[in-house]
Amino acid sequence: MSEHLDITVTVNGEAVEQRVEARMHAADFLRQTLGLTGTHVGCEQGVCGMCTILVDGQAVKGCLMLAPQLHGCDVRTVESLAVDDRLSPLQQALKDDHALQCGFCTPGFLMTATALARQNRRLSREEIREELAGVLCRCTGYDHIVDAVERHLAENAEAHVDG
Repeated sequence: MSEHLDITVTVNGEAVEQRVEARMHAADFLRQTLGLTGTHVGCEQGVCGMCTILVDGQAVKGCLMLAPQLHGCDVRTVESLAVDDRLSPLQQALKDDHALQCGFCTPGFLMTATALARQNRRLSREEIREELAGVLCRCTGYDHIVDAVERHLAENAEAHVDG
């Protein structure tokens, strides 16, 4: 018999109270229980980064966290980025720079880059590549993804200076 725990978590701005299995992964909780299928599951070992989400503003791999660990946290998934069916500036940057192929890795890149943008620091192209290295893509050579994230981070930094 598996143990169940009650958790309260804020997911994409909405308070959620749910009973979960003690050993359920956070990614499975988001996908299976809440229907937020943008959080992809690939390797289930923390290697591919497809399941990257933000937990209290930090990029984490949802397959390495258990759902009960989300209790009391603020969680953001890729579904939180678009507003009123309009792409976020970061999503638009990936689209504009042709950084999308099959799309399976895209949520991981988007959430990792979102966490970087929230840090509001200037990064070199090499630093961006290193930060994104935790998400694997089998379809691209990464250049377009790095281009899009680099441009987005620069625009984000300018907005903070101007605003």
